[in-house]
Amino acid sequence: MTVPVPRQRAIPAVEGGPAPTASSPIAPSSGASGGLGGRPGAPDGGGAADPAARAVPGGGTTTGATAGTAPSGAGLTLLVIEDDPAGALSVPAMLDAAGKPIRVRSARNLTEAERLLTDDVHCILLDLALPVPGRAAEGGDGEQDELAALKHVLRLAPRHAVLALTASGDAEAGADAVREGAQDYLFRDELDGRLLSRAIRYAVARKRSDTAERRLTESRLRAQENARLERGLLPTPLLEGSSLRFAARYRPGRSRALLGGDFYDTVRTPDGTVHAMIGDVCGHGPDEAALGVELRIAWRALTFAGLCGDELLSTLQRVLEHERESEEIFATLCTVDIAPDGRSAGLCLAGHPSPLLARPGVPARLLPCEDNGPALGLLEGARWPRQEVELGGAWSLMLYTDGLIEGHVGEGNERLGQDGMVEVVRRRLAQGLRGEELLQATVDEVRELGGGELTDDVAVLLLDRTG
Repeated sequence: MTVPVPRQRAIPAVEGGPAPTASSPIAPSSGASGGLGGRPGAPDGGGAADPAARAVPGGGTTTGATAGTAPSGAGLTLLVIEDDPAGALSVPAMLDAAGKPIRVRSARNLTEAERLLTDDVHCILLDLALPVPGRAAEGGDGEQDELAALKHVLRLAPRHAVLALTASGDAEAGADAVREGAQDYLFRDELDGRLLSRAIRYAVARKRSDTAERRLTESRLRAQENARLERGLLPTPLLEGSSLRFAARYRPGRSRALLGGDFYDTVRTPDGTVHAMIGDVCGHGPDEAALGVELRIAWRALTFAGLCGDELLSTLQRVLEHERESEEIFATLCTVDIAPDGRSAGLCLAGHPSPLLARPGVPARLLPCEDNGPALGLLEGARWPRQEVELGGAWSLMLYTDGLIEGHVGEGNERLGQDGMVEVVRRRLAQGLRGEELLQATVDEVRELGGGELTDDVAVLLLDRTG
């Protein structure tokens, strides 16, 4: 277990010049060139001499600071891992002489470093020549691994910036250290306080930039995977052999989601009957979306098994009761089964809004349904009677969820409601819109009436018969 090091009083100071931004070039150079490690020089970061501040000297357990909150030199804490920290390389004295406000802890070996490596350390200065006991110092071929100490530190401190310290002229070892994961390398014999201070600040900035970039990449990959998964869970209508035309629009209420708690499906069974359904699980999160997918898949399987009406909805209620996370979760549902000749249908409603029927020469209207059963999951032993409705020769049947009708109209408290939605559809039909264009225009107008984006999931399904 990591032993916390008591925090000591910081000596106030201001480092000359800001820390580099995430896009700033960071490269080591030698003392003569003004950079680090013999590579092309980086910006000095301070220019003129900085206001002085003493480094806190220390032995095995020196000072501490707050992790990840020191963009310039002030408040940074350095952990030096070197087997002779009081010898030729005296980092505390070096920084003290240069007037750099960086606090130092010193460890003589990796075991001591692990004890001193708390979250308030910003950067690690590691001697690549540090002995590593046991098999950890051997490479894959059994030979001595010159980067064994670095690899151990990177495993131990994946969130910390690391500077590799190597012998003068050994640029190859330094480059290998950077490829392995160090932020930079320094030549031991060319080191001074000003050079080290700048290297520490640049290493911390580079580590933060690399970490932010990695997290952004991981977030994008997760988003892409989630998008592929959600697209795969959206339904594909099975209407082969049917003369009916199908269209649907889906808008989840969750930001950046592709799938919400609303669900729909349409299939044609071997006897020529076309079955359609649309439903809404209460809530908008991923759990509700998952439950909606489960109910949709169960509905499709039960439909192909020959279930319909009350028997199908009763079975779906049992599925919901077993799969939901709490007893407060329920789902509304609308199912229709259209006869093979397309002129009539059976309708079942489980706490769901009634479908809209549009026919040539007749204003669009809601289908009447006197026997509307409760939502699934509310009442044990509930029944859902199936009602026969006449469709006619040519018609359009629209199923929708309450996200389309519960939005506000303007800035007041008035809601659009079913009657308002019917008026919207009538206007769009009068403009000659059909199919996907009709659904898109309807959803767009409902959103505009509400003064912005729809906050609830919205699913709309349209079946057309030309006669």
